[in-house]
Amino acid sequence: MHAGLDFLITERDNRRAMTIKSYFRNIFDNVSSIAIGMKITLKYCFQKTVTVQYPEQRLSFAPRYRGIHEFEADKCIACDMCAKACPVDCIYIDKTAPRKIDKKTGKVDPKGGVLVRYAIDYSKCLFCALCTEPCPTDCIHMGKLHDLSSYTREDVVVEFQDLDKKGQRTPIPLWMERNAERIPWVKEEYERVKGGKLATTAGDIPHAVK
Repeated sequence: MHAGLDFLITERDNRRAMTIKSYFRNIFDNVSSIAIGMKITLKYCFQKTVTVQYPEQRLSFAPRYRGIHEFEADKCIACDMCAKACPVDCIYIDKTAPRKIDKKTGKVDPKGGVLVRYAIDYSKCLFCALCTEPCPTDCIHMGKLHDLSSYTREDVVVEFQDLDKKGQRTPIPLWMERNAERIPWVKEEYERVKGGKLATTAGDIPHAVK
């Protein structure tokens, strides 16, 4: 009888000790996390402000920056894997018949179906890059362009199949068209996009310039 009572008292005391210990542990963890966050904030708070005169000066992006997509229509088999992976359903694909890759050329077999439409609605796109991961032919990539300003909502729905007919992999933004003649780096980028060359500075685009 006494042994059982002693056990219950000991168990109660242990629980109380653990509760007090966890209480102060939570306080310590919270104070530590706030201190770490404030240390980073104060570090940048007193740094000298740097203003980039964009677009005259070029912005520097991280190697794996996720910008406007670059699409290789001649490698797309319209399997819908990218559209299924998209969390916001912003990718639209339509084809006349199944498509397959010709192993000799590495491109889509012309005897197969026609890719009627491949479009992305950038008013919905999260730039999460989930569409690039499941692609079996590696035909969709995250590019380096970051600005797709337009005057209408329709303009932010990019019809990549129409761009492919012009030899382009990605759309040409308005600001790039307007500044290409007066700013050297913009002209270089404009010619790259217009020529259908892939961005080679992104970490997830291992292709050589074509």
